[in-house]
Amino acid sequence: MIPMVNLKAQYAEIKDEVERGLAETIENCSFILGPNVQAFEKEAASYLGVKHAIGVASGTDALHLALIAEGIGAGDEVITTAFTFIATAEAIKYVGAIPVFVDIDPQTFNISPEAIEKAITPKTKAVMPVHLFGQPADMTKIAQLCEQHNLKLIEDCCQSFGASINGKQTGSIGHASGFSFFPSKNLGAFGDGGLVTTNSDESAAKIKQLRNHGSDVRYYHDVIGYNSRLDEMQAVILRAKLKRIDQYNQRRRHVGHLYSQLMADLPLTTPYEDGLGEHVYHQYTLLCDRRDEVLKALQDKQIGCAIYYPVPLHQQNVFKQECAGVSLPVTEAVAAKCFSLPICPYLEDDTIREIVAVIRGVLTA
Repeated sequence: MIPMVNLKAQYAEIKDEVERGLAETIENCSFILGPNVQAFEKEAASYLGVKHAIGVASGTDALHLALIAEGIGAGDEVITTAFTFIATAEAIKYVGAIPVFVDIDPQTFNISPEAIEKAITPKTKAVMPVHLFGQPADMTKIAQLCEQHNLKLIEDCCQSFGASINGKQTGSIGHASGFSFFPSKNLGAFGDGGLVTTNSDESAAKIKQLRNHGSDVRYYHDVIGYNSRLDEMQAVILRAKLKRIDQYNQRRRHVGHLYSQLMADLPLTTPYEDGLGEHVYHQYTLLCDRRDEVLKALQDKQIGCAIYYPVPLHQQNVFKQECAGVSLPVTEAVAAKCFSLPICPYLEDDTIREIVAVIRGVLTA
């Protein structure tokens, strides 16, 4: 069996460091917002080139708290993409705002700056681009639009830890950004976890207060907050992996590029790199007219494969009523043909060739 991501191999590499750190945490009994969370926040902020990095309980919470801290609320419109995981839109709905879904670029699958511009109304208060599958969105154009129209720019970096554009890390460009540490991410914990980044002292203070029940001083509460704290034990794991994130991402790029080279002659569309930023291949996602045949062949050989995402958000049952009449032709066309192959730092070249051979057997038969 070939899994989508080999977490066992990754754990074997960091096992001694992680288990030593976990044992120290248990011995010290400092479990909530302890020294490892504080150290990880400083290390992550330094790596990402931001003033503040605040650990929270999940990527969804990171986006939610970022929106609150930037003043997005009831009735505000937030322009985003429908080709993403639902957490992007959930966070917008949590604050009472309205997600306005626009179409994507047909090559990168990222939100289209041109589509953003057309969707701006007097009610628009923010734009939330997603750096999908690890490729940065066109932040130069998007940031210019936000500045021109006085909009908040909130980056969804839940798939892009370590990706950069114009020399800047994703998560360092917007007013605030959210990261996810779901186990399968490029930088993943052994459970849920997230991070909010910002260069605003005011926003950082607000997020720290909100994540801890609206409290700055224990048992004194100024606002209704949330229980959304990055766990100390997850911080131990993340600190070990953060040291290796560039190595992980470099290997992911190697895997992605080898896949594309081996399939260059096949009737499918391999991932496109626009050259604006550095792709970190959270997913390796292709387009193929014969997707179902390919998926069945892979599954028959016990090779991991998945569809990210089969139903765009504007067509999900939860959004169907409010999105009635919304047409996103590029998004819908991509969703009908896309599928993803195994990708992780531990995928061997021979295994990649084995996977490609199965796909070739279908498409050249």
